[in-house]
Order: sequence, then structure tokens, then C-alpha cells
Amino acid sequence: MRLTRQSSYAVRTLMYCAINSPDLSRVSDIAKAYGISELFLFKLIKPLVENHLLDTVRGRHGGIRLGRAASEITLLDVIKLTEENFALAECFEGGETSCPLVGGCELNAALHEALEAFFAVLRSYTIADLTDKRRAMRSRLGIEMLGLELN
Repeated sequence: MRLTRQSSYAVRTLMYCAINSPDLSRVSDIAKAYGISELFLFKLIKPLVENHLLDTVRGRHGGIRLGRAASEITLLDVIKLTEENFALAECFEGGETSCPLVGGCELNAALHEALEAFFAVLRSYTIADLTDKRRAMRSRLGIEMLGLELN
């Protein structure tokens, strides 16, 4: 299983906003920090805003910020939002399959168990967990310190 770039950058965007909190983050700064296009980032932000993981502030001094506390946003929240499909095998999809073992196969049960374990790990990590080394991360992302005393 491989997560999409969309999932990776969604998590990174949320991390950037958490690291930059309480200040607003500009899309152009996030795009520059991660070396991605602003257009891609705008498309990515839309579902995050619609699902209250991010808030937008319009205007000349606007930007984005977390829609709720970093400690309340799990990796599972983000991944379930950004990934289209968690079908690990053809039989997960529920449609027609050429496999004669469908409905009585232990592979399907094992893969479901593995997927649930994957979800449990994602559920156990929050954006706050990923940004606990805030000072070092701000430096790596090119976010100015502005004299703030941080973790």
C-alpha cells in the first residue's frame, strides 16, 4: 500500500499550520517550503476546509490555520479524507471478482485485520505528535521565529 502525494501534502500542510500557530499560514509559503505548486495546494486545501481540518481567513493579511487543535486531528482523519480507496485486494471492492474463493477466503480476513491495524496506528497519532519538535521544524520550513519562545 502506498499513500498518494495528496495525503502526504495534506499532512504536511496541517503540520506547517501547527508549527506556525498561532500565526496564519500563507499558501505561497507552504508551497515554497515543500516545493509544490500553489495550484496543487489550493486543490488539496479545499476538502481540508470543507471537513473543518483547516480554516481560511480571507483578505490581504489572510491565510489558513488549523480548524481545530492539532491534538484533535489524527492522521486517520486526514488519510481517510485524502485517499480514495483502501482496497488491498480485488475482493475488497465488493464488486464482481474472478476469484472462486470469495466469501470463504482467509486472505480477505487477514487483509481486513491488517487494514484495521493500519487504521489503529493512524488513529493513535495526531498532528501535535508530529510537530513536537517545533523549533527545529520551523527552521527547516523557513518560518521566521519573530522572537517567540517555542518548544
